[in-house]
Amino acid sequence: MAKSKPLRVVLDTNILISAYVFGGKPGQVNNMVIDKRIIPFISPTLLAELTDTLLKKFDFGITRIEQIERIVNRHFNIVYPAKNIDVARDEDDNRVLEAAVEGKCDYVITGDIDLLSIGKFKRVKIVTADQFLDILES
Repeated sequence: MAKSKPLRVVLDTNILISAYVFGGKPGQVNNMVIDKRIIPFISPTLLAELTDTLLKKFDFGITRIEQIERIVNRHFNIVYPAKNIDVARDEDDNRVLEAAVEGKCDYVITGDIDLLSIGKFKRVKIVTADQFLDILES
């Protein structure tokens, strides 16, 4: 059987935060990024949201934030969305969709109920970390 191309994904900031703070299924997905099993995309806006949240809500020190930024810069493809999208109720969710469209992604992996309720935008499927791991196993 021919090996399929790695899937292109956006990990919503809530997934990255969960990966760095708690591990679990989001951590498993993030490890797939490090192992180059999936091709991740992030925008400067999403990266800023990630570092800001880890700093303010989870009291990560500046050294840890810089370490995470280095990991993201090494393993993620940074995209600069050219088109504004306005389909989600929450403005921040539109930024996630913009990064996914710009990166020609297959999936957005998120824990956000509003984003999950959209289900699919253009060709991008919106799933939880759990659902994504199930898809890869099937």
